[in-house]
Amino acid sequence: MSTFWSLYVSVLSLGTLFAITWLLLSTRKGQRSEQTEETVGHSFDGIEEYDNPLPKWWFMLFIATLVFALGYLALYPGLGNWQGLLPGYNYLDNDRQTPFANGKTGWTSVHEWEKEMASSQAKFGPLFARYAAMPIEDVARDPEALKMGARLFASNCSVCHGSDAKGAYGFPNLADADWRWGGTPDAIKASILKGRQAVMPGWAAVIGEQGVADVAGFVLSNLDGRTLPEGTKADVANGAKLFAATCTACHGPAGKGNPAMGAPDLTHPGAFIYGSSFAQLQQTIRHGRQGQMPAQEQLQGNDKVHVLAAYVYSLSHGDEKTGEHVRSVEAPAQ
Repeated sequence: MSTFWSLYVSVLSLGTLFAITWLLLSTRKGQRSEQTEETVGHSFDGIEEYDNPLPKWWFMLFIATLVFALGYLALYPGLGNWQGLLPGYNYLDNDRQTPFANGKTGWTSVHEWEKEMASSQAKFGPLFARYAAMPIEDVARDPEALKMGARLFASNCSVCHGSDAKGAYGFPNLADADWRWGGTPDAIKASILKGRQAVMPGWAAVIGEQGVADVAGFVLSNLDGRTLPEGTKADVANGAKLFAATCTACHGPAGKGNPAMGAPDLTHPGAFIYGSSFAQLQQTIRHGRQGQMPAQEQLQGNDKVHVLAAYVYSLSHGDEKTGEHVRSVEAPAQ
């Protein structure tokens, strides 16, 4: 912030406080000190107000808020470039003082966040590092690791995939066996760590509206095995030809998908996260889909993502030794 704007903010903030103080004291000075039965001379819907002074406790409460405001502005940022009188925070790292990321002192919300993250890393970092050194399949069998993964999922993933991980419109179900980019431990971790970007192009301009209907009819009737709605004007045979010419490069000749490209298996219901009705499928073919899974590498780091991947893996994979489902830990109530 430039010096001009710093002074502008400071003068405006302090000037407002002083103006309020002057108004409060000047109006208090002009009030009578005794109680009276006289009114202020105004009537509001038949209601009149006595011309009595403001209660002393109410007046003192106003004063307290003004004192608090001045104290806050002295201790914390709020007056332009003023950083406050608090000394700031430097956390110990290998017995040496480590400054904030921006190299400045004084309290800010970012500095407070850095303080909390440093404290959390010192306490939980070794535990996450221990799990990160284990194979994801082994971490998925550790009850304590699953509890940690469930909390990470609830905080970072449930807003899209749901608290039960069963997905929503446009967001895949993570508790079934359908995986766009692969369901192996490494593939799941890569999806969380690096994120994913959908590459389904729109085909309306290439095959036309009738072609869109024909391909949708072919996908539903021949691949997904359902009966088309009555009265549907779709040439399934032509749809098969168009599918072979335009769709097999990603979904394969049999529609089984391609994890390397994130192309879903069109023979399974889990493929249709944007809806599986004839109209919804046409919309997907017509305009394509550009959904994006945000990368968590910078936000969570490798060790936390490792535990999170183990939790997600546990939702849809069984214990090879017992044959039982690994999932035994639900995300905590919010």
